[in-house]
Amino acid sequence: MEKATRKKNSKGTSSIEGEKQPRQEEMTQPEKYMFSLAVIALVVAVCVAPLTAEISTSGFSSHKHSVLKMDEAVLTVNNDLDIEVVVSWMSERCYQCLYQQLGVVPAAQSPGQPGSVDFVVSTQHEITLQLNSTDVNLELCTIPFHFGEHGNYSLWVKNLNDSSVVNCSVVNDADPINSYIPILVAFLIFAGLVVVSAIGRTLLGLDVVKGILFRIGGSMETERLINSELGSPGRTVTSVTDNILPPPPNPSKRLRSLDTFRGISLVIMVFVNYGGGRYWFFRHTSWNGLTVADLVFPWFVFIMGTSIALSVNSLLRAGLTRCALLRKVVWRSLQLFIIGVFIINPNYCQGPLSWDNLRIPGVLQRLAWSYLVVASLDLLVARGHLDILTTGAWWSPGIDILLYWPAWLCVLLLESIWLFLTFQLPVPDCPTGYLGPGGIGDMGLYANCTGGAAGFIDRWLLGENHIYQTPSSRVIFATHMPYDPEGVLGSINSVLMAFLGLQAGKIILHYRELHRSIMSRFLIWGLLLGAISALLTKCSTDQGFIPINKNLWSLSYVTTLACFAFVLLVLVYYTVDVKKWWSGAPFYYPGMNSILVYVGHEVFEEYFPFRWRMANSQSHAEHLTQNLVATSCWVFISYVLYRKKIFWKI
Repeated sequence: MEKATRKKNSKGTSSIEGEKQPRQEEMTQPEKYMFSLAVIALVVAVCVAPLTAEISTSGFSSHKHSVLKMDEAVLTVNNDLDIEVVVSWMSERCYQCLYQQLGVVPAAQSPGQPGSVDFVVSTQHEITLQLNSTDVNLELCTIPFHFGEHGNYSLWVKNLNDSSVVNCSVVNDADPINSYIPILVAFLIFAGLVVVSAIGRTLLGLDVVKGILFRIGGSMETERLINSELGSPGRTVTSVTDNILPPPPNPSKRLRSLDTFRGISLVIMVFVNYGGGRYWFFRHTSWNGLTVADLVFPWFVFIMGTSIALSVNSLLRAGLTRCALLRKVVWRSLQLFIIGVFIINPNYCQGPLSWDNLRIPGVLQRLAWSYLVVASLDLLVARGHLDILTTGAWWSPGIDILLYWPAWLCVLLLESIWLFLTFQLPVPDCPTGYLGPGGIGDMGLYANCTGGAAGFIDRWLLGENHIYQTPSSRVIFATHMPYDPEGVLGSINSVLMAFLGLQAGKIILHYRELHRSIMSRFLIWGLLLGAISALLTKCSTDQGFIPINKNLWSLSYVTTLACFAFVLLVLVYYTVDVKKWWSGAPFYYPGMNSILVYVGHEVFEEYFPFRWRMANSQSHAEHLTQNLVATSCWVFISYVLYRKKIFWKI
């Protein structure tokens, strides 16, 4: 691995070789203010944890609650019939699934003395309860119900008015706790900090406050500090030369919005990797559909593609040859792959690494592959000097696409390969074109077909022991086959995601300083990709031609997340680089040190202050506090590294 190297420039500042870094200055008054707020946020978060835990567990009265874990409730089934009853359940998120048996409730011993059994049920999603008689397996009733965490419920099964009609009703015996209060408290804390920060920046921008600071400082140095790049953007000191001759557009100027976008993706990724408070919507979806956790990795791949376009153009303008750049691309991809396999491999949880069970695919491995392919394609077609290209031709509105048609052709060819293998590759004992999770899904007919062609290729090419052993499909679909969400076939679509990000970079290059053109093209791309997603999915979770699926990295998953990425990039670009309403903080800082933050949060996950022994490990409040503090620590570390001018690049 290459170490970050520094070299002195003509002004005596240091930067990482090969990267254009922003000008570094002493900590400004607003930055000191933000630094204090960051420390306060950490302290408040730790102090509030006991409070949120106490609030969220209020009403915790039943003795049965003490044995419950997170996202569980007690269901007491009272059987007033003269026959035994089998209780089964199915999650609403389990598409075309078999019912899973909870247990058997004995018949009533006598009138007024029903048979009774306690069960523990999941509260994450609505479930459907099915009650059958044991004698003839006759369905007595089905009840859809969403249980509340740590609630106490009774299900009464009895004959209606002494007839043969069976009535089933659920009664709430003890109120559940509100497990979402910790999220509300955390939101109010961080929202309050944002408001205080905005008020502070506004006050620091007032002439009266500036005058006081001038008198305290006694020199114009205070003005420079207040109006630094992280200070108030509303007022700058200009010279006569600036008014007469405005500086020409700088094509190599680093856009803060890109680092901010990358930082947003990275911060959410760190938070969900640390557990996300153990809430289901901060975890990866079991199969089809989207959660918050499913958004961030594709966004990171997308913005990597955008950075490739800008970086390659800048280096070509600097005079580097394409062969030299290709060697750098290959070397960097190799380093990412090695780090992913040998440093942050999840198999370390099982002890020392062994080739017998070494997981080969992974997040960094997927990034390495996507980077290698997209950067190589860009090196084939990239133009170093875009300012000499004609803009008067009839085809000039599509210049950001037409100039790079060979690269587009290669990507479309790769996508054709994905479609062919996914829908035409014969998989033993599985239907051709199967996209389901296997297990109990699809009525249990294809239990060993998890992932269809994607899973089959990984197991055939890499071996079952070298792919992910505990996929998210186990949670709801009870699958038992190994399946890797970063597998071989899905890597093709990650290339498409990075290439769409590359297209965003080409738009920035061709229409630099033309903010309206850049944002309009971003929105057009977002609309187009959104329309494709609607067509592929039929605007449904499970009924479409190609459902949105993170495990498969399906085509609709890529088009949907790319649509979101273009829209989010418009918002960040407009607020950070166009209007300069927002400096990008605090996300800008981890975005500047993304590799270090990602690798660091994986390596030091089990160390204090990122993790500590909890008083109650079954509390959403404590998990949320721990995960927010850990994530905030990495934001703080990246800020300190930014101030120290340390940027780890490979």
